[in-house]
Amino acid sequence: MAGDPQAAERVLVAIADPVRRRILDTLAAQGAGTATTLAAGLPVSRQAVMKHLTMLQRAGLVSAQRRGREMRYRVEPQPLDATARWMSGLATDWQQRLTAITSIAEAPSG
Repeated sequence: MAGDPQAAERVLVAIADPVRRRILDTLAAQGAGTATTLAAGLPVSRQAVMKHLTMLQRAGLVSAQRRGREMRYRVEPQPLDATARWMSGLATDWQQRLTAITSIAEAPSG
């Protein structure tokens, strides 16, 4: 994340949409899928699924591989892992700040 400050933003924007999260969940559970098979389990059209897959690809969360006439998509977990590590680092920094504030606030005044 430190090398590409916009990577976390792309991932967070991509997973903000519930349909895209369902696509990721489905691909993770099935290993791979096509836009057609994904659309069958979603309340959106195949064209809408394609747009969501494009957004997920831009964030690096899915990759596509052509097999004959089909395009098969699969989850790429690395960007999500990197975003989780970045968020964990933020949480640690904030916890340290809160601990410092708490110790100052609870210190006996003298």
